[in-house]
Amino acid sequence: MLEMPNDLPEPAVKANAAVVLEKRYLHRDANNALTEAPRDLFWRVAAAIAAEEPKYDRSPYTEAQLAREFYDMMTCWKFLPNSPTLMNAGTKLGQLSACFVLPVGDSIEEIFDAVKYAAMIHKSGGGTGFSFSRLRPKASRVGSTGGVASGPVSFLRIFNTATEQVKQGGTRRGANMGILRVDHPDILEFISAKEKEGEFNNFNLSVGLTEAFMHAVEHDEPYDLVAPHTGEVKQRLRARDIFDLLVKKAWQSGDPGIVFLDRINRDNPTPDQGEIESTNPCGEQPLLPYEACNLGSINLARFYIAGHCRDDDPAAHIDWEELRRITHLAVRFLDNVIDASRFPLERITETVRKNRKIGLGIMGFADLLYQLGVAYDSQQGLDIGERIMGFINDEGHKASAQLAQERGPFPAYGTSTYAAKGLGPYRNATVTTIAPTGTLSIIAGCSSGVEPLFALCFTRNILDGEHLVEVNPYFEAALTEAGLFSHELMDSVVTKGSIHDMDHLPAELRRVFVTAMDIAPTWHLRMQAAFQRHTDNAVSKTVNLPHSATEQDIHHIYWLAYKEGCKGVTVYRDGCKSVQVLATGEGQKSMDAAAATTTAVTSGVRERPDIVQGFTQRVTTGLGVMYLTVNEVDGRPFEVFATIGKSGRSITAKAEAIGRLVSLALRSGVHVRDVVAQIKGIGGEHPVFRRKGLLLSIPDAIAWVLERRYLKNEHTGDVNDLQKETCPECGEELVFQEGCLICPTCGFSRCG
Repeated sequence: MLEMPNDLPEPAVKANAAVVLEKRYLHRDANNALTEAPRDLFWRVAAAIAAEEPKYDRSPYTEAQLAREFYDMMTCWKFLPNSPTLMNAGTKLGQLSACFVLPVGDSIEEIFDAVKYAAMIHKSGGGTGFSFSRLRPKASRVGSTGGVASGPVSFLRIFNTATEQVKQGGTRRGANMGILRVDHPDILEFISAKEKEGEFNNFNLSVGLTEAFMHAVEHDEPYDLVAPHTGEVKQRLRARDIFDLLVKKAWQSGDPGIVFLDRINRDNPTPDQGEIESTNPCGEQPLLPYEACNLGSINLARFYIAGHCRDDDPAAHIDWEELRRITHLAVRFLDNVIDASRFPLERITETVRKNRKIGLGIMGFADLLYQLGVAYDSQQGLDIGERIMGFINDEGHKASAQLAQERGPFPAYGTSTYAAKGLGPYRNATVTTIAPTGTLSIIAGCSSGVEPLFALCFTRNILDGEHLVEVNPYFEAALTEAGLFSHELMDSVVTKGSIHDMDHLPAELRRVFVTAMDIAPTWHLRMQAAFQRHTDNAVSKTVNLPHSATEQDIHHIYWLAYKEGCKGVTVYRDGCKSVQVLATGEGQKSMDAAAATTTAVTSGVRERPDIVQGFTQRVTTGLGVMYLTVNEVDGRPFEVFATIGKSGRSITAKAEAIGRLVSLALRSGVHVRDVVAQIKGIGGEHPVFRRKGLLLSIPDAIAWVLERRYLKNEHTGDVNDLQKETCPECGEELVFQEGCLICPTCGFSRCG
């Protein structure tokens, strides 16, 4: 490795970035003592990636020149590669890619090969995506043994458990994407797989939607569920019922997301090598089986030119020439990463080097808009986003074409769609991706990806229970310039979460400095679509919705994503999970007040009067017709009796047991809303549609009856609906953005 130059400047590292670098990236010895400073880390990376340059005779750089260029580009915070490159470049491990896709075939051998390979990838710091669509459905015959198949969801659980074990010893949390086609016979079970809190916690799940399915939704037609191992049509379902169910589940918990498989495959540059079935864990990188992609992001906040311009266009304040230079340098960096990386499987090495996919994206977009004085949720904001990404995409492909002249095109270029269209030749089959930058954006001191800020300022835990208020620097500068900055105001902003409703502040300030929850969902989606139009792969973005959002709101977002050309979409309704993700002060007060009204169990069980009155309702469940009798005292439910009209002592006993326990709770003073919250959504083996919803099981059917009778005007989430989820490492509140739960303080991520 090249020696570090004596004149190499120290990077200017902010306090938050220093914590993240020390915790996650700087190397340590066997005694856990640090052996690197930030300068050492970035030189290690720069030198290791530049060391690939001498392989190519026609390069315009010497190795030493390029290493210095790479170092300066990273330590000026204009570009950063993905985390595995920062962690592993210049080390014995040498695995530098963040995302992989592995195939899951329809045999025990293929399934457990995939488990093994995933463990190897997680150990090396990568995340994995899988399609389970090839697996035969539950209860299908297995010819070699005469047994029956357990179905995709059962094997999904095995992958999840394996990830749980491997991640204990790794530097990054193991993360997975699980995808099932919407026409798979087990799709109902898959859609409901994450209803129980904590299930499949190492997976993001997405349903792969086809255009045939979307056409059936649009025209209210049925569609076929097809067994993948035989091609046999197993069932026909009403497409709108399934689409409405996806919407309902997204409203309830954010899971599963959706991806548009046909659209992804139309943009597959190497269709001769197979169909794209899955993406990486956060959905922005569709990949072929055994393919990997290395990612990096340009920090747009660093390309603002201060001062007055004669042009009224805010984009005149963007340093386009420097953005062009960094784009070309970043593409060279990422192409070199492919050569420097040592992959855990030879099959992956072959596929990666055949296609040489890279994914150059951006971060700091919201910060750039703040500096330009442009609102995120405005046509001008959309226009700037599309113009910037169009520029980076065009210049990125020019850089890839230049590398093809120096080094040759990617080996599969001759059979690619580029060659068929007379485009290129290019060095890389794909060039651009908008990836999550949760940890990288903390290091670079900027906003994450293409997301708006979640908060203009927040409190950070420091020693001995003290808290430090951290303010977005562009917001602080704008307040100072206007003579409005004060610590009292900052405390108020932390409490409220935004300045949207602070009428005493100037209207223009409130219009520009919007945060994620100030922005209407359609603007989130339109911004995603604007960037997608100029991105080879896909865009990692969350459409944030307020707690008050309806299922119809999500239905509109899903349909708009389809019409606007997105390759997938993730939505998150604030407070929808049983553990609340993030709440600002005002929201938390109302939540605490609501929680205080929850009825506690009183001491003792109320005796049954001699005479009670009630009603009996007939409910069709997947296990037969259930007759639910609910008796009342003083107009409130007092006891429940459930009998099911299907033979079988086990089912009858379960129904009776559930009825007895619900009755005990009601007679003990537990409010019906709390009973419903506990049993609503419990999954079963044979869910059935009923009117606008899905009855999943006997307890879910009981909850449905009680909710319709007694809680017509109430929202019934889980009983813990009002709590916040905090970072397990630093205790700060987690934020849902870019398709994942992340900590804005220390960089912890549920997705790796």
